[in-house]
Amino acid sequence: LTALAAFWMARESSRLDEPRGTPVESIADLSLPGFRADLFQLPDDEMLGFVEIPAGDFIMGSNPAFDRFAFENERWSMDQRQGTLELPTYYMARFEVTVAQYRVFLAQTGRSADERIAGLAPDHPVAFITWTDALAYSSWLESRLRESALVPEPLKALLAEGFHVVLPNEAEWEKAARGHDGELYPWGNRPRRELANFSSAGTVPVGSISCEQCRYGLSDMSGNVWELTRSPFQNYPYDPYDDHLDLSADALWVMRGGSFLDGEGNVRGAIRGGVDPGVRNATIGFRLALSRI
Repeated sequence: LTALAAFWMARESSRLDEPRGTPVESIADLSLPGFRADLFQLPDDEMLGFVEIPAGDFIMGSNPAFDRFAFENERWSMDQRQGTLELPTYYMARFEVTVAQYRVFLAQTGRSADERIAGLAPDHPVAFITWTDALAYSSWLESRLRESALVPEPLKALLAEGFHVVLPNEAEWEKAARGHDGELYPWGNRPRRELANFSSAGTVPVGSISCEQCRYGLSDMSGNVWELTRSPFQNYPYDPYDDHLDLSADALWVMRGGSFLDGEGNVRGAIRGGVDPGVRNATIGFRLALSRI
């Protein structure tokens, strides 16, 4: 799958422009079980939903000898199909960013938004956002967490140590989805419809599909919505500094994980889509990470 073909996938899915879910009149007064209304609608635990991904190496990329869905853009190099990459400790959000969380951001910043977001249910993943919208949200959330006296101590300590609230790069995303040994899906090597939302009619509430087998306890790493990353779409081998490059305005950015609309081949842990930073549609959202960048 070339970068052009990956971009075509994103463009084709932009036809899905019908809002789903129930309108929300007041996010400020909204109470969602398991989320904190006093802390930007983030998950109610001592890390506000961020899960540690331990330091160490992992297998990145795909080998068609073991993965019949492997695309050419998942090839590590001309000489080898997969590579091994080492990452330091980082933290991945357990859930995709929800409509409720994003609407707090809109309310507090006065930022304009696609009107279709108003039709999405508060506990579903936010969609109809662009890559630049996702960057703006992550920057805003970090500043608010640093200012708030309500942030639990473990998370506050990480922010003080130099961690930042960011979109994950694609290596961070892939390790979180596949673990260190490169299994095809977050739960193993076979597609299982009961463990993820794919080949369906729309999104589901974040975390509503139980997957005890999924790596690191993360939810919806397969399906629901494509998840934006901070990595530009480039050929492997993966360059850990590629998200610092000064790129032209027409660069494509990597999105991962597939969506509710995709079939079993496009919700694997290694799948790579490329999207223009201005595209917004019903199939693209994001999740956050805590990383030293």
